[in-house]
Amino acid sequence: MNQIELLAPAGDEECLRSALDYGCDAVYLAGKSFGMRAGAKNFDMDGLDRAVRLAHERGVKVHLTCNTIPLNSEIEQFPKYIAAAQECGVDAAIACDLGVISMIKEYAPKMELHISTQTGVVNYQTAIELYKMGAKRVVLAREVGLEDIKEIRRRIPSDMEIETFVHGAMCVSFSGRCLISEYLTGRGANRGECAQPCRWSYYLMEEKRPNQFFKVFEDERGSYILNSRDMCMIDHLDDLIDAGVTSFKIEGRAKSAYYVALTVNAYRAALDSYLKGEKPPKWVLDEVNKISHRPYSTGFFYGKPTDGSGTQDPNIVTNGGQYFADSGYMRDYDFVGVVDYCEDGVMHLTQRNYFTLSDELELLPPHAEPIIFKPESMFGADGTQIDIARRATEKLSIPTAIVVPPHTILRKKMN
Repeated sequence: MNQIELLAPAGDEECLRSALDYGCDAVYLAGKSFGMRAGAKNFDMDGLDRAVRLAHERGVKVHLTCNTIPLNSEIEQFPKYIAAAQECGVDAAIACDLGVISMIKEYAPKMELHISTQTGVVNYQTAIELYKMGAKRVVLAREVGLEDIKEIRRRIPSDMEIETFVHGAMCVSFSGRCLISEYLTGRGANRGECAQPCRWSYYLMEEKRPNQFFKVFEDERGSYILNSRDMCMIDHLDDLIDAGVTSFKIEGRAKSAYYVALTVNAYRAALDSYLKGEKPPKWVLDEVNKISHRPYSTGFFYGKPTDGSGTQDPNIVTNGGQYFADSGYMRDYDFVGVVDYCEDGVMHLTQRNYFTLSDELELLPPHAEPIIFKPESMFGADGTQIDIARRATEKLSIPTAIVVPPHTILRKKMN
C-alpha cells in the first residue's frame, strides 16, 4: 500500500509555515499564474523557491497547482514557468488540461504528474488512461462515493495513488466546473476568480410583475438554492483508508493561517489514530467545530442524502445534500495571538486580534490538544501592565508557568 499523506493548503508563506508546524506531509500551492485561486496571495518564483526549501527541510513535499484552463494568449508562457518551478525543486504538478499535461511531461520531467479534480475522474478506465499518459496520482472528482473509490483502487495500477478532499468548502457544480460566476460577474470560476454566486440569496421575479420578488423557500431571508455545506470527514478517515485513498486533502488555499493550523493539527492527530487502529480522541473531533465553517456533511462519500443517523458527531451530517438555510459561517472562537517563545517564566507573543484577561482563552500547540489558559497579568511592548490587548501585531508578554513551543496559537471563546 502507498504511504498515507496529509496534504495541506498554502495560500501564502504564513499558511505554509502553519501547515509545516502543525504536521502536514505535503502542501499544495500556486504560483502567480495557472492556479485556481486568484484570491490567494500565492508565490512568485523567489517565494516558490523559498517555500520548497522550507518544506524540504521538514521532509514535506510541495505540489504546484497548474489546474486552470489556459487561453491561447497564456499557453506560450507555460513551458518557461513549469521549467522554472522544476528548478525550484517542486515535487509534483497538479493539472487538468491535456495541453498543460503534455508540457509538464516535456519541460518538467522530474516532477510527478497529479491529475486535478477539475478533470472530473469518476471511473477506473479514465484513471488507467491517465496513468498511461504519465500520471502518478489522480485527484478524484468530489462526487465519487466510497464504493466507487474501492472499485477504482482495485482496477488501477498498484503504484498509482488516489487523492480525495476530506475537509473544506464544497462546490455545487460538478468537480468545480461552473459558469455561473462568469455569466453573472465576468469572473471565471475555472480561472481561479470565482465570485461564489452559489452562496448568494435568490428570489424569483415574474417577467410581467417587475420588482415583485417571490420567495423560493419559506425563510424570509430568501433561498440559498445553490449553497452547499462544508465537507468534514474527520470521523470517517478509516473508511477512506479502507477504500484505498492514499492522500487526504484539506481545502483552503484562500483561507487563513489559523484555519490551516487548526485543520492540519486535527487531521494529523485523527489520521495518526486511525493508522494505529484507534478512534481519534474527543478533542480532535471538537477541534473542527472551533474553526469558522458552514454546517458540515460528508459530501458524496456515502451516496444520497440521509437523515444523518449513525454519525458520531451530530454536527456532521452523513449525506451528499446541500444546505439551504443561508451562506453564513458558524464561528465560536477567534484567533487572537501567536506565541513567539517562552523564556524564564514569561510567554512572549504577537497579538492578532482584540482580547482581554477576562476572556476564556486557549493555547493550541503544534501536535497537541488545546490547553485552557488563564493568565493573571499581561504587559505591553513598553512594559506597561494592561488588561486589554487592542493593537494588532503588538508584542505582549504574559508571566506563566506554562511552556509551549513557538508558533503556538492563542484563541478566545467568542460570546
